[in-house]
Amino acid sequence: MIQGTTSDAGKTIAVAGLCRILKNRGARVAPFKPQNMANNSAVTVDGGEIGRAQAVQAMACGLEPHTDMNPVLLKPTTDKGAQVIIHGKALSSMDAVGYHDYKTTAMQAVLASYDRLIEQYDWLIVEGAGSPAEINLRDKDIANMGFAEKVDCPVILIADIDRGGVFAHIVGTLELLSESERDRVKGFIINRFRGDISLLQNGLDWLEEKTGKPVLGVLPYIHGLHIEAEDALNLHEIGDSGEQQINIIVPALPRISNHTDFDPLRFHPQVNFQFIGPGQTIPPADLIILPGSKSVADDLRWLRTQGWEEAIQKHLRYGGKLMGICGGFQMLGNTINDPDGLESAISTIDGLGLLAMDTVMHAEKQLTRVTGKLALNDAAVEGYEIHMGISSGPALQQPAVRLDEKTDGAISPDNLIMGTYLHGLFDNQQACDTLLAWAGLKDVKTPDYRAMREQELDRLASIMEQHLDLESLLNIN
Repeated sequence: MIQGTTSDAGKTIAVAGLCRILKNRGARVAPFKPQNMANNSAVTVDGGEIGRAQAVQAMACGLEPHTDMNPVLLKPTTDKGAQVIIHGKALSSMDAVGYHDYKTTAMQAVLASYDRLIEQYDWLIVEGAGSPAEINLRDKDIANMGFAEKVDCPVILIADIDRGGVFAHIVGTLELLSESERDRVKGFIINRFRGDISLLQNGLDWLEEKTGKPVLGVLPYIHGLHIEAEDALNLHEIGDSGEQQINIIVPALPRISNHTDFDPLRFHPQVNFQFIGPGQTIPPADLIILPGSKSVADDLRWLRTQGWEEAIQKHLRYGGKLMGICGGFQMLGNTINDPDGLESAISTIDGLGLLAMDTVMHAEKQLTRVTGKLALNDAAVEGYEIHMGISSGPALQQPAVRLDEKTDGAISPDNLIMGTYLHGLFDNQQACDTLLAWAGLKDVKTPDYRAMREQELDRLASIMEQHLDLESLLNIN
């Protein structure tokens, strides 16, 4: 099990890299994260929902994602509450206190998934959540040491030296663990090191002497590494190849979901892509995309307070293109209705009124992988649906996508506005070409994003093989 001294210490990439290394060595390996908190998710082969990071780790193993790889997923809806997803299916929304009381039951789901996976694979590489030193969360813990102790799993602690204070992070974490938990930690990985390793050596020697545990490797800061994010959103990360010809902006909604939809655009050499955060000036653009949201009504209200409604109207008057994905698609309609309070305390809110349709939230979530063709030019499409709303209205008579068994989304009569429920549209080269051409890009040359993702996993594995004592790490018991 890989646990971190902090959030974003490198757990996700360490698990992905170890999974790819073991796969390349011919082992049967799978990822596992007992409990995840993220609004980036993926639809699995068995028709459920798991964290996006575990789906990417499954790809590193050469596997289809499965709900057992992330049996408990928490999707935050407010600062104090989240939708609880067990074995891929939404159970209910709970506040933090209610979920804490539910953890004993959630652990049974975790152990059931663990038991099934351990029977199928030679290796499970487990990812912790946050830090095991969060002593206020130790009671009934299922995400870190609570799980490791239950199944007798050895732990490697990873820490991010780029943040500063790496030795304090490691020693302080150990100090806050119980004796049995400290014994369970078998070594350390230091992540994101820049500079001459010889200048770090005396610190490594001190750490090993102080703790009696080995440093199993120091991973360098890997410039330009792209492994799809767990949940963090980098507002300042913009691809810049000098070839950019089209400007695309996306509002960084407070409850944005599945922002990995835009990774193929962020790394597209012809696209200047920006997430626009709160209080930032909304710049001119060729295409505005409204993203998915875990709380559509609340995020729509936030958009209005940030001046987006006026900016969108001006953008359309000047012939700019507008696209909405999932929750963003729902925002384009006349009304959004949530009579049962499934996502928000706002029971009804007026949409932007740009597409003639209305949306009603339903308790049963739509979780589907789909294939089809874009209505624009029959470009092939693959994607997935994760949404609670059902939309209806005359706008849907001019769909954006023709799927194998139904249609999806809408295109406005003036061809300036497009909406869809499908996530992952830009992953497909042909579909991305078509959508960027629709937005105004000439001579589109979309890279193969899926091939790039595979190359990045192989690059990560190669770097980890060079900088980790893998033989010691893989022989820990």
